[in-house]
Amino acid sequence: MKHFFTLICILCLSCAPEVFAQYGEIRGKILIQNGKSFEGVTISLKNTKYGSTTNSDGNFRLKAPSGNYTLVASLLGNEKRELPVVVTNSVTILDDIQLSESGISLDDAVITGQFGKQSLRNSVYQVRTIDSERIRARGATNVQTILNTELGIRFSNDPTLGTSDIQLMGMSGQSVKILLDGIPMVDRGATRESLGQIDINTIERIEIVEGPMSVIYGTDALAGVINLITKKGDGSDNLSISARLQEETVSDEYNAFTHKGTHNQNLGINWQKNGFQLSGSLTRNNFGGWQGDSTGRLKAWMPKEQMLYNAGIGYSREKWNVWYRFNGTDETIKYFGKISAENKAADKDYITKRWFHQAQGEYKSSDKLGFTGALSYTDYSRRTLSTVLDLNTGRRTLSLDAAAQDKSIFTTVFFRGTALYKINPNVTILPGIEINNNNSSGQRILGSPTINEYAFFVSSELKITPAIKFSPGVRFIKNSVYDAPPVIPALNAKIILNKVLDLRMGYARGFRSPALRELYFDFHDASHSINGNVNLKAEYSNSFNSFLTWRAVEKTALRLTSTLGGFYNVFHDRIDTGFDPNNPTQTTYLNISLYKTTGLTFDNKLYWKNIQASLGGTYIGTYNEISDDAELNENLPEFVWSPEINANLLYNFPKLGASVNLFYKYTGKKPAYALMSTTPVSASLRQISGYNMADITVTKTIGKYVNLIGGAKNLFDLTSIKNTTIGTGHDATGPGFSGRSYFVGLNVQWSKR
Repeated sequence: MKHFFTLICILCLSCAPEVFAQYGEIRGKILIQNGKSFEGVTISLKNTKYGSTTNSDGNFRLKAPSGNYTLVASLLGNEKRELPVVVTNSVTILDDIQLSESGISLDDAVITGQFGKQSLRNSVYQVRTIDSERIRARGATNVQTILNTELGIRFSNDPTLGTSDIQLMGMSGQSVKILLDGIPMVDRGATRESLGQIDINTIERIEIVEGPMSVIYGTDALAGVINLITKKGDGSDNLSISARLQEETVSDEYNAFTHKGTHNQNLGINWQKNGFQLSGSLTRNNFGGWQGDSTGRLKAWMPKEQMLYNAGIGYSREKWNVWYRFNGTDETIKYFGKISAENKAADKDYITKRWFHQAQGEYKSSDKLGFTGALSYTDYSRRTLSTVLDLNTGRRTLSLDAAAQDKSIFTTVFFRGTALYKINPNVTILPGIEINNNNSSGQRILGSPTINEYAFFVSSELKITPAIKFSPGVRFIKNSVYDAPPVIPALNAKIILNKVLDLRMGYARGFRSPALRELYFDFHDASHSINGNVNLKAEYSNSFNSFLTWRAVEKTALRLTSTLGGFYNVFHDRIDTGFDPNNPTQTTYLNISLYKTTGLTFDNKLYWKNIQASLGGTYIGTYNEISDDAELNENLPEFVWSPEINANLLYNFPKLGASVNLFYKYTGKKPAYALMSTTPVSASLRQISGYNMADITVTKTIGKYVNLIGGAKNLFDLTSIKNTTIGTGHDATGPGFSGRSYFVGLNVQWSKR
């Protein structure tokens, strides 16, 4: 007992300086470029354990014993600031601290799936960003062009329908959620046509979150989320006018007056004053099609005429911000038919109209509590106009064939509301609700169906220690038509292993609801008999992923980061087409497929003075569905694999006001086994051959307002990819490309503050 009493006395005496020390508080605000505040700036007292971070307004509070210290403010992509401070036994308020941008320019703030705006390093999710500089340097005229440069993202083109679909982590577009400022885009079916109907000129940056995000974003987010974030302005009083003109060949086809080639024009205006903002833009994209190997009136790629309209109004104050935006699409894809013996041709126009209204607001009542709300209305229609052209007289009449004239209409009302509550510095919760109302009608839709879905979700962020952060969440769903999963759980974690190593891990239960098309599709003509299935269940998946990030070098003028990732996804009740069990002559949609994907990714990024470079690769395996067939006489692998290599290089010449961007991607062969016969049961290996893509873009600034851009795409002059059946000698042309093209553009940006 004597020794125990002595030990207690020693401990008390050793703690006495801390217990009896006079504590004070330092308060201040951090500003970065353009006078903006920033959340997540690290504040510390040098050579001590005392530190803090800034909130969403850039403010910080830091408590420490009285004394003289050196305060350090640091944020990746900005110069570190050090300044002497004196802590007294009261509150000390510092002048605003300005951080200047370093030689490494990084768009390091992300918002998709986050608890407020925060740095990439603090996110529990694996997030990739494409900033405005990269969009500009690529000379992109559509969203697909810029996304195609990203590792693990592939596009499949359908020249017959004039559409493109996206793949992420080996999963098709129906598993990828497309958002515009956090609001989901509406599509007719599995393909993500909406990506091609968003004006790239209005996009500030793109955030890509890999892995299921079904808890926060609901259906279709099994593979991940692509959030397109529009330009909002910097809040300062300003008037700006922009204009853009870009011309591009399609292989060796180009004529500015006969619509051959690709022609893009844009005009935009933005005005800001005293918190008010007005904006508007008009974009015309004209693609004259591509003849390719086709003859006569036929084209390998169909012509497309597209008009995009945008208008917005907003108002912001210190604690709240509200805005409305209209996005309109008017698109026509033209199919020119063969000339018949009667010298007539059957043509088709595929006409799309999309009117997308969105109103959003946010209110911050205190440093601990904030609210956001979003309301949108989408009116989306796709019409087929079939006509017959009499080449003898030049007269055009409507086609009277069955199902020749068709129009499908889809309307959606969407509401989302969230509340962000910081219980304490270590615990934050994000509850929210979502309401979806979907309606459809048309010649190929049975009746005029309506689907209502209601969801409540709760996600949280728990800082267990300064190095360990967890983010658990659940989503509860009620649907008026299909059997929705009652609960969708997710758990993500981020662990700081040491100063240079971060580990992110996640598990999520994903789901995809049956689309209106799959539930109520009704299409019958001479060659089709397809019916929807109102008894479909929602697809669901169990997904696991992990990413290890190594910041090998992190200096003012040099940054080198490597990320090694892996994922495994199992999908159940996958919706696919099959013969109707009650009528084998009819095709319907059924929950029949089991599907899996797995793979590894390795991505490296370098920022050094005026160089931004990336080099990475993926190796993705997709489940071979017939490998489980016990009747097959051969042992087939469970997964078939496809590699990819991706490289980007951007070099800036500050003195010349110029930049050069090089892009290269190798997409490896994509194998798949197909069932050849059932008597006896046999399978054959089919594969789409691998291919190489490369682009080069050069930009040059002239004076204060003018920027020139030019370059070449598809440098290897790829026009088609072989689709081969191994062992039978049968080759077919697979996905198509339109050959090497050259482009030149002019951008004008004028502003007055």
